[in-house]
Amino acid sequence: MAIADTIRTEMTTAWKAGNTQRRDALRLLIAAIEYARIDLGHALNDEETTKVLQKEAKQRRDSITEFTAAGRMDLVAKEQGELDAIVGFLPQQMSEEELRGIVREVIEEVGATSAADLGKIMRPLMARIAGRADGGAANAIAKDILAGS
Repeated sequence: MAIADTIRTEMTTAWKAGNTQRRDALRLLIAAIEYARIDLGHALNDEETTKVLQKEAKQRRDSITEFTAAGRMDLVAKEQGELDAIVGFLPQQMSEEELRGIVREVIEEVGATSAADLGKIMRPLMARIAGRADGGAANAIAKDILAGS
């Protein structure tokens, strides 16, 4: 079953169970997927749907950071509930050790020796970790390794 279909099924289940927070979070995901479908002009495959989910998860993480800084714990709880719903549909995230190993492999493959080579690293690295790790974390690890830490 496609990810989008699974989300729709889960939304119906949450609705019938009276779980309004989950239902509303899944409705937002369905809307985001529909907007992406309209923008692209075709039904999304699972890879494209995963990218939409990752974008939505990143927005929730950023909102949680901002709301926490502003002391709005009520909004933090709402955003965290939405984030929890989104994360359930994303592929298993790799551990930091796994990510470090892949970053080291890519650095060796492209022959990078300094932070100036970061651009050469990121494209093949992102292709390899797509959907399984955060690009910002991968970038930070690459900088750390290239700096000699």
